[in-house]
Amino acid sequence: MTNKVLVADYFDCISLSVKQILEKSDVFETNEAKYCDEAYLKIKRAISDNIPYNLLICDLNFKTDHKNTNLNSGEELISAIKKLQPDIKIIVFSDEVKSFRIKSLFKNYNINSFVYKGRNSVIELDKAIQAIFVEEIKNPSLEIEALNHKSLVNIRERDISLIKLISNGYTLSEISKDFKKSGINPNSESSIEKWINKLRIHLNAKNKVHLIAITKDLGLI
Repeated sequence: MTNKVLVADYFDCISLSVKQILEKSDVFETNEAKYCDEAYLKIKRAISDNIPYNLLICDLNFKTDHKNTNLNSGEELISAIKKLQPDIKIIVFSDEVKSFRIKSLFKNYNINSFVYKGRNSVIELDKAIQAIFVEEIKNPSLEIEALNHKSLVNIRERDISLIKLISNGYTLSEISKDFKKSGINPNSESSIEKWINKLRIHLNAKNKVHLIAITKDLGLI
């Protein structure tokens, strides 16, 4: 049986690397798409032709250019495709470093694996593909491995909320009131100050201004 795989990635070199992995075996038929809309239409057409794809390998971030598109991110693509074909297997292959975003992929989008683009990524991707087609299950060890990757920035969504308030000029008193109103804990001024200091240490920030600059550089806020 031939497994159909669609690789959705803006960069041709990534698609080529993935094809080289799959071409080691004669049980894969591989196609590529550079845009989310293009990937969506290919999967929709394959379903209509009664030869659906078994696996989607996609990035999360897609470059924008002159083309007008309806789907602009990996999450939007995955969500749309899951409505078309709920049983399709999905591997996210990305250099994303936000741990809360990766957790959301498993929890809210029910992906099968996340593989970080980096050193040894080809080996890890091959392992993820084999886990899906050989074991034919969602492999929890790959989820844990993804979330423990040394390149990840282990920042929670509530950490982001705190840093955003700081960047908007909120005082400790104002943040405390906002958190109490929203039911976010801890919410006392002293505990929030300790929380900020822990974030500074975690991200090697010298002060609050530096903390905001680092999180902006990482694309967290």
